[in-house]
Amino acid sequence: MTPLENRLDLRLTQKLVLTPQLQQAIKLLQMPQLELAQTLTQELTENPFLEETLDEHDEEEVIQEVRDEEPALTDDYYDTAELTEEGFRQFSVDDYFEERSSDGRDLGYFNPGTEDKPSYELFYSKTPDLYDHLLWQLRLCPARDEVRIVAEVVIGNIEDDGYLRMSDEDLARDAGSPVALVHEAVALVQGFDPPGICARTLQECLLLQLKVLSLGDSLVAQIVAGNMDDIQKRRFQQIARQYNLPVEDIMAAVRVIEALDPRPAANYASSETTYVVPDVFIARTDDGYQIMLNDEGMPRLRLSSMYRNLLKRKDQLTKEEKGFLREKLRLATELIKSLDQRNRTIYKVADSILKFQMEFFEGGRQDLRPLTLKDVAVDVGMHESTISRVTSNKYLACDHGVFSFRFFFSSALQSDAGEVSSTSVKDSIRRIVEQEEPKKPFSDKMIADKLREQNVIIARRTVAKYREELRIPPQNMRKRYD
Repeated sequence: MTPLENRLDLRLTQKLVLTPQLQQAIKLLQMPQLELAQTLTQELTENPFLEETLDEHDEEEVIQEVRDEEPALTDDYYDTAELTEEGFRQFSVDDYFEERSSDGRDLGYFNPGTEDKPSYELFYSKTPDLYDHLLWQLRLCPARDEVRIVAEVVIGNIEDDGYLRMSDEDLARDAGSPVALVHEAVALVQGFDPPGICARTLQECLLLQLKVLSLGDSLVAQIVAGNMDDIQKRRFQQIARQYNLPVEDIMAAVRVIEALDPRPAANYASSETTYVVPDVFIARTDDGYQIMLNDEGMPRLRLSSMYRNLLKRKDQLTKEEKGFLREKLRLATELIKSLDQRNRTIYKVADSILKFQMEFFEGGRQDLRPLTLKDVAVDVGMHESTISRVTSNKYLACDHGVFSFRFFFSSALQSDAGEVSSTSVKDSIRRIVEQEEPKKPFSDKMIADKLREQNVIIARRTVAKYREELRIPPQNMRKRYD
């Protein structure tokens, strides 16, 4: 057994350490447009050295000044700055507010009394969610009080898609009531609007909707009750033989079933819609294509002249005040430099994508060519990981629509004319399926043959893989009998 001992060893190692400034630059680089705007707004409220400017030329001057002002935090810089003591003493609070509001911003300190009052509808209007809608019906129905209490517990456990997946025993335990009362409460809520609510399975949901349509004893209800698996696999001939009916009657019933809503609470979903904000616009002009970074809603930053002049007077500040202001100035300078670096990097990547995918911008999806992150990284002279961060959660708007940066990167497939993009092949598969005869849909082998006619050599297994990625059902599920 080796005895324990203490000793000193000298070792030489190499490791990569990210400075705080580099960490901030990387963080800003991979931020989407909306998150970046929120971050800059937050920095404006926390850092006194940051101000918002409405002048684009002023913003360019600030960026150039920050680029050139590398030794700005040294004592010599503040010692050589000019500010007379008389001027500093004469700087009053009124002068401060006048300077701060000179760019037209409303600082919120004073109310001019001319603003239009907001409508009261902005305060009380609210789209009712599923819980409110069901609770409103519960309060209007003529049910016993003990049933109402249990029904409110049932409503509280209905999920966003409108289904009740909690067992009657668990509901009885939460409500402190017998199971029989839970059955009565569930039946009560199942009669509410929207039809099909509070069902535990898709089959029960469809049967509830058929009951509202007075089709509870019809052929449609019988098919839903006994042939859901056959419907999903589109075995209509087998269903017709089971009920000894022509296929046309089965198809008429299937059309009624397809018109039902499998998610009855979809219109009451409380989730908000997330909108995509493009980071880059590429517009066609007479001289070619123009790349424009989207700065709408993005605050333009500049360094506060008032606080910079204040920091130049070292004799007027305590050590703690001077340290605080220096740190805030350093953070503000690094933020503006990182933001400028982010914009230039995104512009370079967008310009590289435009160069590689010029055929797409001219023709559309079918002309998309294979492209990898490495190709762009070599073109712009950056590391592949940097390109990955730039293209993450970024969007580009052009004449053909709004696309994610990652849309332009795809693997290559061989064709008689050379390499083609897998994205364009998927688009070709989608168009082939859209143009097929509904009663005679194409198999994966037939789709592969169609692509071969377009000089795209692709295996049947690859067609099946791309079809599943496009969420296109197989041949038997796409076939229609009407």
